[in-house]
Formats: sequence, structure tokens, C-alpha cells
Amino acid sequence: MSFSLKVKNEVCRYTDLTKEEAIAELSAIMKASGTLGLGANKSITFKVVTENPAIARLIFKILKEHFYIHTKLLVKRSNSLKKNNVYVVIIPEDVNVRGLLEEVGVLKKEELLTINYGIPENMVEDEGTKRAYIRGAFLGGGSISNPEKTYHLEFVTHNYDYAIELSKLINTYSLSSKVIQRKNSYVIYIKEGEQIVDLLNIIGAHSSLLQLENIRIMKEMRNNVNRLVNCETANLSKTVNAAVRQVESIKLIEEEIGLDRLPKNLREVAELRLEFPDESLKELGAMLNPPVGKSGVNHRLRRIEKIAEELHKEGR
Repeated sequence: MSFSLKVKNEVCRYTDLTKEEAIAELSAIMKASGTLGLGANKSITFKVVTENPAIARLIFKILKEHFYIHTKLLVKRSNSLKKNNVYVVIIPEDVNVRGLLEEVGVLKKEELLTINYGIPENMVEDEGTKRAYIRGAFLGGGSISNPEKTYHLEFVTHNYDYAIELSKLINTYSLSSKVIQRKNSYVIYIKEGEQIVDLLNIIGAHSSLLQLENIRIMKEMRNNVNRLVNCETANLSKTVNAAVRQVESIKLIEEEIGLDRLPKNLREVAELRLEFPDESLKELGAMLNPPVGKSGVNHRLRRIEKIAEELHKEGR
């Protein structure tokens, strides 16, 4: 089961709705995944198509409990390669479907049949209805990527103005959703892990939220460990390269003029480096008598490298 499906199944269990919240949630689901049908004698039908049985059951339950409408529920095979079941909730003409669609804001209350692509302000007046609308929009046209791979949550719609309004509604919670066009659709998306956590909290997916937070913590820990390992590896590589370069410089001096020609303080460090090529500067300094700090040893070795460089130039 995908993470997106887990979130939707969890959200579908949230059924303790007021009438106003039911209207808001149903409106968003219908606008995202509903289809208006026109038949003979100006008859109207409306259907919602989903591959998730939990969403189909939720729509059926909302219509029955809050609107006293008994719908038809069909199950058929999908034409996609996965061959999943497709669930179709059909609202027929004989239950006053037009009145329902006007009540939930899918149609405008006009003589002509006019689709309402906006989000009526009176439908999202308070905290409960706002959350219900965003929840419905996610159930109808939303998805979330596996957080183990990437952070991405999106809502898909086919109308630009509606996408802008939905994005603004989401952003009233201090989120920064954006809208892009993808072929013939418009996508409202969020890519930051922390903001996706906030949105899961808004729609009531608390178990999924905790799972995502655990994944975020583990990923952050892995990233921190990788950074530390990379840093340690880089430092070790730098130290090894410096030690190899120092030993080569000392051997060149030994071959050209002999180490006895070096000042005593440089000769002592040079002899120690030849004997202990893998020791750190701090450890070399501790072997000297009297002991010398890391910066002091580094200074002496730099002088030795400079002498070797001058000898190399003279030998050309």
C-alpha cells in the first residue's frame, strides 16, 4: 500500500462532521473527481469516480446521513494496466441532484446550468469548514509521495481559477503552496517536509503525520552522519596527503645535503616524521623534548618543505 493511499484511508475514517463541514468536504471531492451528466429532457446526473473504496464509502455515508440521499454505487474494472477496481458513486435525477449541486457549490443558483469554479466564501467561514474543504480536495484530487524518497504533496484540478483559490485557502495556514500547469491540469503543490507535516495535521491524518516525522528524523540523522563521515574522510585524506608530501621533502633533503645540515629543531621534527609517518602533528609534538604544540610542528614542517622546494629548483 502506497503512503498516499494510507493517508487517504486514514482521512476517510474522519466522519464526525457537522452539516456545514459535510457540505464543504463533499463540495471539494465533487469538484476534484466528479462528472456532470446531461440526459434527455434536461435531466441531470452526477457521478464521482474513484479507485479507493474508502472514499466511495465516505461519499455514500455523507450523502445518506447529511442529505438523506441514497445513491447508486457501481464497481467495475479499470482500463488501466493495473486492472484495479473503479468505484462509481452515481447521484440520479430523481433525488433532486441539481438542488444538491447548488447546495454544495458545484452549480451556481441560476436559471441556466452554470458550473461554479470558485470556492464560496460562506462555505469556508470557520476553522472546521476550511479543514473539511482541504480534506475533501485531497481525497478527490490529492496525492503524496513516499517520504522515504522525496517530499511532495499535490492537488490536481482542471481549472486555473479554482487552483488559485484552493492554493490561497491552503496558504491561510502559513503554508507556501504554489500552482503550476501540467499538460491540461493545474497542480497545487508543497515540497517542504515540514509544511507537508502541517498539511497532514490540517486534514486530520495524525498517524501518517507521525510516520512522516519519524522518516524525516531518520533521514536527517543519516544526512548528518554522512556529512560527518565525509568531513572526517576529507580531513583524513588531507592529513595523509600532507604526511606523504612531508616525508618526500625530508627524503629529498636527506639525499641532497643530509639532515645534519638542518637546524636542530627542524632535524628533530624531520627524524620523527620519517620514523612515524602516520602520526598526527599533535602526536609528533608530544614526542619532542620539550613538547611542541600542533601549530609549532606544522610551522617547522612547512620550513622543511620550503627547503626541499628550493633544493628541487636548484637541482633542475
